[in-house]
Amino acid sequence: MNVFVTGAAGFIGGSIATGLARAGHQVTGLVRSAEQAAELTALGIKPVVGSLDDSVLLSEQARAADAVINAASSDHRGAVEVLLAALKGSNKPFLHTSGSSIVGDASGGKPSDTVYYEDQLPEPTVDKAARVAIDNLILAAAKDGVNSAVLCNTLIYGHSLGVQRDSVQLPRLLKQARQSGVVRHVGPGQNIWSNVHIEDVVALYALALTGNTPGSFYFVESGEASFIDMTRAMARALHLGEPEDWPLPAAEAEWGYEMANYGLGSNSRVRGKKARELLGWAPRRTSVLEWIEHEMV
Repeated sequence: MNVFVTGAAGFIGGSIATGLARAGHQVTGLVRSAEQAAELTALGIKPVVGSLDDSVLLSEQARAADAVINAASSDHRGAVEVLLAALKGSNKPFLHTSGSSIVGDASGGKPSDTVYYEDQLPEPTVDKAARVAIDNLILAAAKDGVNSAVLCNTLIYGHSLGVQRDSVQLPRLLKQARQSGVVRHVGPGQNIWSNVHIEDVVALYALALTGNTPGSFYFVESGEASFIDMTRAMARALHLGEPEDWPLPAAEAEWGYEMANYGLGSNSRVRGKKARELLGWAPRRTSVLEWIEHEMV
């Protein structure tokens, strides 16, 4: 297939683009600079330099492609609207990358027993309402002849394929630990996140390209772990002492409101049945703790 991937120089988009190219697809990737374009060219990916605000460029690439994967931003509504308009009536796949902080509770590191399923989503928090509205817009596009899907990723771990980029959550904890000599988590660190390895993420996007049912929402997860268990594994990997609790204000000062409250300080416990049942997805990597301790550093 000819696949157009936005965010092709990023951790998720770059890994997806590389995986698809290795599998024999013709991949065009949206990047923001000539330097990033050179990276993609070396990986066998055709680069297009632009941004999510380039409506004409997005429309042209979407119409020329057999499928579109949006991995640049979960929150750029304008780009999504442009891409959906270009794909309307084509029945082409449009895979959109969302994130499971949409069910995050901003608990300040406290645990939760609540687990969410794909057909039982809660009302979003004020902070996440706009992202959920974009997800719903994409799902509704199935009625307009778009083979649309929302792939809602959990905490992604693993090293990127192709371009050398970091994931969102664990590398921030690692950077702070290396700078300070102390591994820290938000609050007591008892909050739990579902997680998934990047190689399994790439495998799922490849399956969804050819097997998606229009209007599908998938949670992407292969396990879960508390942050205190992950920071303990990190401390062992770095040969440091026991991890420490970090008050939320200090965490916000280090990582910002969004990351401290949702990315690192919330619970996001979900179960992804649809990918397994509808697409035959079978994750191969299921222990984030083993990866942290033996492969992360």
